[in-house]
Amino acid sequence: MTLDAEVDALRRVPLFRGIDATKLRLLAFISDRTRFTPGEHLCDQGDEGDSAFIILAGEAEVRVSTPDGERAVARLGENSIVGEIAILCDVPRTATVVATREMDVLTVSKDDFLRLLKEFPDMSLEVMRTLAKRLDRTTQDLVALQSSGGRA
Repeated sequence: MTLDAEVDALRRVPLFRGIDATKLRLLAFISDRTRFTPGEHLCDQGDEGDSAFIILAGEAEVRVSTPDGERAVARLGENSIVGEIAILCDVPRTATVVATREMDVLTVSKDDFLRLLKEFPDMSLEVMRTLAKRLDRTTQDLVALQSSGGRA
């Protein structure tokens, strides 16, 4: 995949939708391109969050440890980003992410991601908006779950 193709792919990631092409080109340039095979872990719950992953192609499953064992809680596909919370909040990974199909991923280091946010305040604002929307959606899901008596 060319740098231009990576920029086009980044433009389709909701977190980066409002970011101009020059900044996306820089993000693509400083990212490492990685391939994952089915069953391979992108990250493991509890590990230090040292990078975020932008899925260019393929699919992954998000799994969390529960008292009853590991449980799949989400599926991620093309144009998704995962791992950004751990690098933004300095917390351990909140889930394990496992490739379910062949994947092409851009891996962005914590230092590079944070540097971009410092250098480009409009990018920081877009990240905050996206995370706020996710938090709102999660809160609504929790309220709905509580209203249904805890049944999913």
